[in-house]
Amino acid sequence: MQQLGTITRIDDLRKIWKNEATDFTPWLANHLDLLADELNINLNLIETESQVGGYSLDILAEDTDSNEKVVIENQLEQTDHDHLGKVITYAAGKNAKRIIWIVKCAREEHRAAVEWLNENTPSDLLFFLVEIQLWSINGSDPAPKFVIIEQPNTWAKMVKNTTNSTGGEAVQFKYRFWSAFNDYAFKGTDAFTKQFKRHKASSDHWYTLSIGTSARSMLLLVNTKTNTVTVEYKFYNGSDLDKSQYDAVYLQRAQIEQAAGHSLIWKRLDTKKESRVLLEHVCNLKDESSWNTIFDWYKEYAVKVYQAFEPFV
Repeated sequence: MQQLGTITRIDDLRKIWKNEATDFTPWLANHLDLLADELNINLNLIETESQVGGYSLDILAEDTDSNEKVVIENQLEQTDHDHLGKVITYAAGKNAKRIIWIVKCAREEHRAAVEWLNENTPSDLLFFLVEIQLWSINGSDPAPKFVIIEQPNTWAKMVKNTTNSTGGEAVQFKYRFWSAFNDYAFKGTDAFTKQFKRHKASSDHWYTLSIGTSARSMLLLVNTKTNTVTVEYKFYNGSDLDKSQYDAVYLQRAQIEQAAGHSLIWKRLDTKKESRVLLEHVCNLKDESSWNTIFDWYKEYAVKVYQAFEPFV
């Protein structure tokens, strides 16, 4: 029998990050993909030490799927009232809809406070309370782990707020669709499951496929109005409109499309902070018996599109 190691938690985070502002915040800014994967939010860094009046927010980012601002406040200690007030102040100052509070240890009263905020605020206002932990196996280098203590029950909030709305049926359709996709697409081991991680089903028209960088992402899209599903490869340009990465890749368009096995729709989007490349497929979304065929198409072409772009990014 293969010998197994012993996992040990490192309680003193200061052994790795001595100073919160000069050590942990820069590290997190360079590893937002780790946090994004855990929270199922696609994060793009805007700036660190962002000014809010006379205060300084640790990290200001953007949820690139919704284009909403994200405030991230770090606390390498036990939660306290001061930081709870700060995260709310920063959210108001930046008009942010995603609030992430990262701590060493969450006290029960603050966990309850974040839970209350998620249950009693609009459905597009999302609060996350996350613990940062360090673990070692048999004395190995410490490995960081984000543990979600509180997060929004997005589906429950959405159902509560759209029960009587005209869009409720479409919202529920998308949730059923992505739930079925998760159940089907990740039930075995294949090229798709080896490349992409399972994310929670949502009521959005997109499903994010993380590819290990905040500069680019892949999305699966569903459009019930046009009966179209799409695999999208997206480039992010940060806070400016620099399109150099997209332009360099576009020069390899013929090779990329040959590898993907299809012509692609290229959208430079000169006035936007992102550029998009799309592969669309027309289908009958109302016929739920055909969904598995649609999911097979997603899986096949998500892998092909990813592999087509990889040599050029």
